[in-house]
Amino acid sequence: MKEPSLPGTSLQRACRLLVAFCALHLSATLLYYLAGSALGPPGSPEPPPRRPPPANLSLPLSRPPPPAARPRPSPASPPPGPCPESSPLLVGALRVEFSQPVNLEEVARINPEVKTGGRFAPKDCIALQKVAIIIPFRNREEHLKYWLYYLHPILQRQQLDYGVYVINQDGEEEFNRAKLLNIGFAEALKEYDYDCFVFSDVDLIPMDDRNTYKCYSQPRHLSVSMDKFGFRLPYNQYFGGVSALSKEQFTKINGFPNNYWGWGGEDDDIYNRLVFKGMGISRPDAIIGKCRMIRHSRDQKNEPNPERFDRIAHTRETMSSDGLNTLSYKVLRTDKYPLYTKITVDIGSPNS
Repeated sequence: MKEPSLPGTSLQRACRLLVAFCALHLSATLLYYLAGSALGPPGSPEPPPRRPPPANLSLPLSRPPPPAARPRPSPASPPPGPCPESSPLLVGALRVEFSQPVNLEEVARINPEVKTGGRFAPKDCIALQKVAIIIPFRNREEHLKYWLYYLHPILQRQQLDYGVYVINQDGEEEFNRAKLLNIGFAEALKEYDYDCFVFSDVDLIPMDDRNTYKCYSQPRHLSVSMDKFGFRLPYNQYFGGVSALSKEQFTKINGFPNNYWGWGGEDDDIYNRLVFKGMGISRPDAIIGKCRMIRHSRDQKNEPNPERFDRIAHTRETMSSDGLNTLSYKVLRTDKYPLYTKITVDIGSPNS
């Protein structure tokens, strides 16, 4: 027969089991803690080994430079402004001689900015005026060479937007200077919107580049001090040689007369036209207005006009019916040379 257990025996056994379990758990916890202290904090991974720096560098590597930025397009250059009233390129008094021959190919070479047909405009500023220079012409080739040699550099320094037109009278009739000037006015306007017209004999060269070939508020007489006349005016009403009129001034007087065949009288008729239309004459002083004439004998078919004095006396009556409004001619040929435009015309005859 089995011996009965004592009271409390089961409780004692349970307590011993609980003590054994606690001791086991405490031992396991102690072992885990000791193992973690040797390996590092729990959960922290071992850092990767550091790479040694390159052997040939003593400083840390710098950040690579950023890619080069695209260059910004430069802003467009501002348009040139107007040229000054008085050109800063002028040099003043000039030495003018006619002893050495002139080669037009060389003249063109030393004036590279002059375009075909004798056209020029400054590049660094906008010219204040557009000037057509009109030269009445027949059989004066050597004189024209000197004119082109001296005048192109002068006109460029004066910062003009200009063109040179040589109006060549065809045939053997009496020379008609004033009618050729009217034709030059009409033909030049077909090519460009000129607002100023300088009418120049081919044998007159200015001796001072301050004598600007441009227009003024009043008609301008430019050749006021010619060596031919001892560097003074032959008379106060003289308007021959070289003169400048604006487009408005020229049309106001109906241009120049067409009926002066032969030498003389037309410049006095022009002076009368200006006076009758209420205009005066402006001039440079006698120093700046000096000019030289190329000496020559009188041309054939350019004898003094015997009718000139009678015609001058009747300018007031004839100016409205003799001029631009009655101009008739025929262009035979237009030649564009490197330094000038030559327009050959048939202007009829005194009896036509």
